[in-house]
Amino acid sequence: MGLFGRPRRTGLREGRVARCSQSRWLDVPLVNRLAMNSRLDVRKTYKLYLGGQFVRSESGRFLAARSPSGELLDNICLASRKDLRDAVTAGRSAWEGWAKKTAYLRGQILYRAAEMLEARAGELVREISRSTAAPAAQAEREVTLAIDRLVHFAGWTDKYAQVFGSVNPVATPHFNFTIPESTGVVAILAPDEPALLALVSLVAPVILSGNTAVVLASDKTPLPALAFAEILATSDLPGGVVNLLSGRRADLLSHLASHMDLNAIVDGTGLPEVGAKLQAGTALNLKRYASHSLAPDDWFTSKAEDPYWILDTTEFKTAWHPMGL
Repeated sequence: MGLFGRPRRTGLREGRVARCSQSRWLDVPLVNRLAMNSRLDVRKTYKLYLGGQFVRSESGRFLAARSPSGELLDNICLASRKDLRDAVTAGRSAWEGWAKKTAYLRGQILYRAAEMLEARAGELVREISRSTAAPAAQAEREVTLAIDRLVHFAGWTDKYAQVFGSVNPVATPHFNFTIPESTGVVAILAPDEPALLALVSLVAPVILSGNTAVVLASDKTPLPALAFAEILATSDLPGGVVNLLSGRRADLLSHLASHMDLNAIVDGTGLPEVGAKLQAGTALNLKRYASHSLAPDDWFTSKAEDPYWILDTTEFKTAWHPMGL
């Protein structure tokens, strides 16, 4: 009985208790509620990096990225010929603005990218370890060297012109200068190992002079390269300076070689069949081809810091200026 002898409304109270219990269940964090039930892992699909944006392949196709033991890691987009054309268009649009930046500013931007790699080194170590089954110490060494390699080439942005340029003696009363300048949009093919260090060692000498890059990641270990692109997106590097494609290398080789708006190709794969196919295509349109391939262990040495790699994607401009003016 309730107050003044009235019966209690137990049904209403029971309803309130039930609603209260549901409310408390909803207050439980979603992660805890899911942990109480079995669930499927949400696999990440790494996007293509084009013009500073992360986009899916226009074909809608993707591939499974697997560890050396066959374990499913994540998914990657399968780049098509249309994606390659979009990457070249993005690189061409960004080239003029990037090339016109002062050499000092380009160096500062590359150094900022190295800072971002340092801050997120743990992510890269994880991707290398699970993609290659490398021990953590080996993956950490590769990431550390990749950061140092980027700093190394950042220092060349405002020095390579003085080292490789010249003031030429002439027979007339003129100043005569020869200066290296960027060539335009450059395609870069990364080797399978080391997945990150080789990629950084190939990209940095190309873009430091003002070129833009269309990069084709490794077939076997693409995840470190795609994680590197996500870090570049948070740096000061303008969109379109580096454009990264993933997928099957064989699907895009002939299109890379024949594309008329690519000015040069840097081949780091070290595969004779890849080099032969690229050179056969570039012979038709006089595109420059450079092989920057090394043995896997040599990427960890000073052989991958060769400043002469910068010259493979530059052109020399000679200017005359009358004395006394």
